[in-house]
Amino acid sequence: MDKFIPLSVPNLKGNELAYVTNAVETEWVSTGGPYVNEFEDKVATYVKAKGAVSCQNGTSGLHIALRVCDVTKEDEVIVPTLTFIAAVNPVKYIGAEPIFMDCDDTLAMDADKLSDFCHNKCSFIQGKLINNNTKKHIKAVVVVHVFGNMADMERIMELADEFNLVVIEDATEAMGTYYMKGNYKGKHAGTIGTIGVYSFNGNKIITTGGGGMIVSNDKELLRRAKHLTTQAKSDELYYTHDEIGYNYRMTNLQAALGLAQLEQLERFIEVKKDNYDLYQEGIKSLKGLRLLKFREDIRPNYWFYGLYCDNEYPLDRDDMIHYLSKKKIQSRPIWGLINEQRPYLANEAYKIEKAKVYLEHVVNIPCSSNLTKEDVLYVLECLKKPTRIN
Repeated sequence: MDKFIPLSVPNLKGNELAYVTNAVETEWVSTGGPYVNEFEDKVATYVKAKGAVSCQNGTSGLHIALRVCDVTKEDEVIVPTLTFIAAVNPVKYIGAEPIFMDCDDTLAMDADKLSDFCHNKCSFIQGKLINNNTKKHIKAVVVVHVFGNMADMERIMELADEFNLVVIEDATEAMGTYYMKGNYKGKHAGTIGTIGVYSFNGNKIITTGGGGMIVSNDKELLRRAKHLTTQAKSDELYYTHDEIGYNYRMTNLQAALGLAQLEQLERFIEVKKDNYDLYQEGIKSLKGLRLLKFREDIRPNYWFYGLYCDNEYPLDRDDMIHYLSKKKIQSRPIWGLINEQRPYLANEAYKIEKAKVYLEHVVNIPCSSNLTKEDVLYVLECLKKPTRIN
């Protein structure tokens, strides 16, 4: 095959051009404009949240989420180590300290280890979870729904209730994922905890180029989020500001793009499921390879496909990436573990074991919503005939 198959790229075949052109023609291109409010309303409706506040990206959304949940520099926040670093950096923006938790087989936070840590390494004193090691208050937990899968929110919310923890859902990869069974049947990723955040980066299932969205069922948190993302103006006419705010508002151009993308989201998920199933059928007969599964009790958005290469396969993770690149197929490893990154070496990390295994063995393979059946079959054909390339 002569064409290059990218890992994850935008699919802009709907009303994107029409809506963005309208925004330009009406000269509503900045953070004011009707598309911003409409996009917020339609995202909130889609995920069945009481409201939504747009922002510049998922990172800024997480920063604001921590602010409105009153996390301070005196606090600690439990975070996953297997995630993109943008899920953790906002903790440091606040001045708080992260505690790193291992993953389970969904690649999301291990609820068993979270429980073990809270029960055996902390004390619950006067309504606060206190880290026995640092004597600091653990105020919140940031849960990341990795690759469009869902963390074990039933267990995590039980622990949050038991230990009075704020739950911030990083659903930046999980727009469209929701529970099909259990106590949270029908609940979307990002709407179960205290507050949730989505990303519309260029590689996400829907994109605004950049951009993000904060959602919650707590209207006061949403009001505060809107206030902070618009420079904390208490009087817009006279430019009076009552606290430190941020220039985090999404632009009307981005929102126009987002509306067109949201209209196509269910179709994108359908295509991604079909391609995932096609990959799954082809890979299950290949010795030494398996495609990571999604939880059986959810409707995932199938954002990323994780290919696990064990020791029976002729190529290891890095050889696989190099080999596919030579075949004009883009792939990538999982992110480097955050607790091993230079800015976080001094932070507490609790029983990090499974994350190390997945890091060593998983390769992400092409998963765009405009990926064709022929593309998938070509990738599978290459996987059947691996050769080590120097």
